[in-house]
Amino acid sequence: MKSPQPNAPTFHKTDPEPARRFVFVLMNEFTMLSFSSAVECLRLANRMAGKDLYDWSLVSEGASSVTCSAGTSFAVQGDLGDIKRDETIMLCGGVNVQKATTQKLLGWLRRESRKGVLIGGLCTAAYTLAKAGLLEGRRVTIHWENHDGFVEEFADDDIELTKSVFVVDRNRMTTAGGMASIDLMLKLIADDYGEDLANSVADQLIYSSIRTDQDAQRLSVPTRIGVRHPKLSQVIQMMEKNIEEPVSPSDLAQMVGMSTRQLERLFRRYLDRSPKRYYMELRLQKARNLLMQTDMSVINVALACGFSSPSHFSKCYRSHYEVTPYRERGSRGSAS
Repeated sequence: MKSPQPNAPTFHKTDPEPARRFVFVLMNEFTMLSFSSAVECLRLANRMAGKDLYDWSLVSEGASSVTCSAGTSFAVQGDLGDIKRDETIMLCGGVNVQKATTQKLLGWLRRESRKGVLIGGLCTAAYTLAKAGLLEGRRVTIHWENHDGFVEEFADDDIELTKSVFVVDRNRMTTAGGMASIDLMLKLIADDYGEDLANSVADQLIYSSIRTDQDAQRLSVPTRIGVRHPKLSQVIQMMEKNIEEPVSPSDLAQMVGMSTRQLERLFRRYLDRSPKRYYMELRLQKARNLLMQTDMSVINVALACGFSSPSHFSKCYRSHYEVTPYRERGSRGSAS
C-alpha cells in the first residue's frame, strides 16, 4: 500500500471501497493541458491519500494512437467499448473539434448515455456532446473562442450556454478548457472525499486560487486591455454585446456621459486606435470565429457581425487578415 503524505487529510468515506474510475476519450487534436491537468489531479489525490481512490484509462476511436494539438502522440488502452454505469466518461476536445466529431463517436456517446453514465466534456468537447443531443435542457460552458460558433450552431436547442469556468448540471459536466480542468476535478475530489483533500491536491499543484462554477473564464475588460478606465471598459463591454447591430460612436459616447470627441481621445490615448477601428476589429474577430467553427454561409456570417453588404465585409476582412473570407474557410468556401 502507498504511504500517505504528511498531514494527509481524513476522508469522509469508509474503507475498503473500489477506486472511482474515469475513462478519458482522446479526440484527434485534443488539448494536452486540459487532459493532463485532469489526470494530474487524480494522480495527486491518490498520492496524498496513500491509496488508489481513483484510476483511469485512455481510449480512442479504433484504439489508435491520438495526436494532441501540440503534436505529441498518445497511445491508448482500448477502443470505444462498453462503459459501466458507475464509471465516468471524460471526452477530451481541442482544435478542429467539428472534424474530430465522427458519427461513430456520436453513436457511442448516445448509447452509453442511455445507461445514465456521468459524462464530462473538456475544452471544446461540449460541441460534441451537443451534437450528440446530450446537453438538452442543461447549463453548459465551452472555451470562449468557440462561444460564438456554439451559439449559432445550437441556437434552436434547449441549451443554456454560460461563460463559466466549468459547469456541472446533473450527469453532464463541461469545462472551458485550459486550467479549468483543475477546478472541475478539485470539485469532484471535494465532493467525494472532502475539501481537505481537494485543498491538498491544489497545494501540490501550486494552484492557489481555486475557482468555482460561478467564476467567469475570461479576464475582465480592464485586465485584458491593460487599462483601468471605467468609462473605456464600459464602452468596450457595450461593443462586445452589440456585434450584430453595431452602435454608433456618438451613441456610445452619450451612453457613458461624454462627447464623441472625448471618446475618440480616450481610445487614441489608451488603445492607439479610434473607437470605430476597435469596434471593427471586434466584429471581424467574431466573423473569423464563425467562419472557422461553423458551416454558416459567408453572407450569414457578415450579417451576424453587423455587415449589411457582403462585398464590404469581404473588403474589411481582407484588409485586416490579408485573406478573403472565402479563402479563410478553405474548401468549404465554395459551398458558401
